[in-house]
Amino acid sequence: MRVTTVTKHFGATVALAGVDLEVAEGTVFGLLGPNGAGKTTLVRVLATLLAPSAGHAEVFGRDVVSEAPAVRELLGLTGQFAAVDEILSGRENLQMFGRLFDLSPAQARRRAAELLERFDLADAADRPARTYSGGMRRRLDLASSLLTRPRILFLDEPTTGLDPRSRNEIWGIVRELVREGTTLLLTTQYLEEADQLADRIAVIDHGRVIAQGTGNELKDRVGGQILEVELTDAAQRDEAQSVLARVGCGDPEPGERLDQLTLPAPRDGLELVEDAASALRHAGIGVSDLGL
Repeated sequence: MRVTTVTKHFGATVALAGVDLEVAEGTVFGLLGPNGAGKTTLVRVLATLLAPSAGHAEVFGRDVVSEAPAVRELLGLTGQFAAVDEILSGRENLQMFGRLFDLSPAQARRRAAELLERFDLADAADRPARTYSGGMRRRLDLASSLLTRPRILFLDEPTTGLDPRSRNEIWGIVRELVREGTTLLLTTQYLEEADQLADRIAVIDHGRVIAQGTGNELKDRVGGQILEVELTDAAQRDEAQSVLARVGCGDPEPGERLDQLTLPAPRDGLELVEDAASALRHAGIGVSDLGL
């Protein structure tokens, strides 16, 4: 998927201001940003629900404006809020969506049964959706977007409002889809979610991409993990700093207590803790606390 200088105006309001992105097939691309940043607007443009004011976007080589019907056949979309009919059962919802996607009645029934089993909804399949928990509704909504086995799936803030257990269930589903070769565009407000799931991340704010890279690359730019060390003897501070520099730590923060060191840590943080503890011990430096 390729996005080239896409802009979108709503009257005098600029929702997208020249966005450039490229998403490799079979990967998860995260769009990270606050509410109102332009994430959902970009998803709607890519899903052919909005026409861009300027710029160009294509999905698997298909233009989202001039080839919109072909693009729709390639994608699935799960919005911020579960789009399910609360009166219908989970099974009836999926069969209805299957028919709307032009599956035959038999195909819709078969695919609904497969997805209910896969998303751990089989036991609740014939209950009205209004009796489902938030996590169950979200799983049902996600299942509906997979009825046609799309090559690319847009997930617009899929875990907003979910409890930690339900969030982890959605994360597990995303990882499974990636293993199967599905390409995913994920929007989120949560740095942890983007870091856990996305191969590459674009940070978007006020309609502009302000940073782009892997999770580790972005953390390197803004300062990632830190190592905190409390010494039993403040007189050993300079010696401790030298020892920690040799195991890869950066310069300590200014203005700290003399018995405390807070230093930038490399990416292999857990290994660093072990190396730092060992090096300080061998140097005879007393430590009362050490951790990331």
